[in-house]
Amino acid sequence: MKAVIVVHGGAWAIPDEMAEVSMEGVKAAASEGYRVLGTGGSALDAVEKAVRSMEDNTVFDAGHGAVLNADGEVELDAIIMDGLTLGSGAVSCVQNIANPVSLARAVMEKTDHVMLTSRGANLFAESIGFKTVPTDMLVTEYEKREWEKPKEYGTGVKELFRSQWSHDTVGAVAVDSCGNVACATSTGGIRNKMVGRVGDSPIIGAGGYADNRSGAVSCTGHGESILKVSLARLIIFNIEQGKEVQDAVELSLRYMGERVHGAGGAIAVSPSGQWAATFTTERMAWAAAEQGALWYGLNPQERIQDKLSQ
Repeated sequence: MKAVIVVHGGAWAIPDEMAEVSMEGVKAAASEGYRVLGTGGSALDAVEKAVRSMEDNTVFDAGHGAVLNADGEVELDAIIMDGLTLGSGAVSCVQNIANPVSLARAVMEKTDHVMLTSRGANLFAESIGFKTVPTDMLVTEYEKREWEKPKEYGTGVKELFRSQWSHDTVGAVAVDSCGNVACATSTGGIRNKMVGRVGDSPIIGAGGYADNRSGAVSCTGHGESILKVSLARLIIFNIEQGKEVQDAVELSLRYMGERVHGAGGAIAVSPSGQWAATFTTERMAWAAAEQGALWYGLNPQERIQDKLSQ
């Protein structure tokens, strides 16, 4: 069974000045995740490693590059899911956590629950000795400047997906040498969101889903639109109906656009190693690693191949 990992750095109108660093970020994350798979590691370990890489990269709106809500606070969301057991863990509106994807995994492995939110998630983190960081460590100077500009949330959403102001979710999907699949998604949300707003990212079936019987998906884009159509589960459903992975993603994104006028993107992988990275926004930074090859792209229909460095 061939091992594959696919990552995305968010589907939005990535400006030219951020194009190269976004591409380097997703390529590095895919390479890190694939190294886990290459040494016999699990898909679950690989997606966590890849997403942590992007949470630690200030280019992306997750962890250290998070955007600010209406009160100037950082509230982070994340999910991780194991396709072997359908085990899942998620956190939402968590604060002062640099790697929420790892806290989500702790929810999955150390509690009887699927999701913890806000104060409860932070109390859980404290109870298990999970490292916390000051808010200032998670916010870039660029984000502070952008947040201070007078701007309504609705305007911010339009700019996020149709022009060049902010940035979005990160995610990863993988299949390991045993045929097990996993997904992980992490985000800081949308600038100027209401306090307590939760988008699609930490919601099972919306921001991500993984099942060994069909595949794994991580979504990105306008969270409210993704929630309305349960995009990750919709893609899995289309795979279950016999669609090829690429066709399933394209069909589901088209449906979201037609039904709720939402734009976004998704990455997906099947247990057999088929994969896709597709989007309906202007751009999406993505990368995939498999059998010595590193694939990546940013613009529509772009698919570049490099040799995967060990």
